[in-house]
Amino acid sequence: MKRIFESSLRASLFLLLVLSPVCAVAAEQPAEPQGYRMDGYRTPTPATLAGARVVDTDGAFALWRDKTASFIDVLPHAPKPPNLPPSTVWREKRRDNIPGSLWLADVGYGAISAETESYFRKGLEKATAGDKARALVFYCLADCWMSWNAAKRALAMGYSTVVWYPEGTDGWSAKGHALQQAHPEPRG
Repeated sequence: MKRIFESSLRASLFLLLVLSPVCAVAAEQPAEPQGYRMDGYRTPTPATLAGARVVDTDGAFALWRDKTASFIDVLPHAPKPPNLPPSTVWREKRRDNIPGSLWLADVGYGAISAETESYFRKGLEKATAGDKARALVFYCLADCWMSWNAAKRALAMGYSTVVWYPEGTDGWSAKGHALQQAHPEPRG
């Protein structure tokens, strides 16, 4: 009886050790929502985006190297607060992104204003020269829903070759690829 118990215990521990990482990964990646993610933007993202191709860093690098896609950074940008006292020193937070990217700040929120939607549309037209079949790679940081939302929004706008790069600049720099200092595309 003792041997049966020990054998069962060993088998249970083995299964726990083998399956725990698999279950942890599955638990960390949520399912795709029907609409846009409206809050909690810096949390684990789904593994998929219906209608889009999902790439890892090697896939994103190949698209970048071969110049077969336009890269769209959607990280939000904190502007200088309008009511700062004149003596206050304001330093913008530096953003480094994938070289050649177009930074369309603030377009990845779940709900965007008509003005921001217009800014997004104009930015995508610029990035694709009006060709809705041109590949667009959307990214920001790892575990950031902003790029997922923006890629989903581009699909809804009729762009047919949408690529989502969920690892973003975190994955890019971790592989040793260069980043460059960026500035958001001007509005207006």
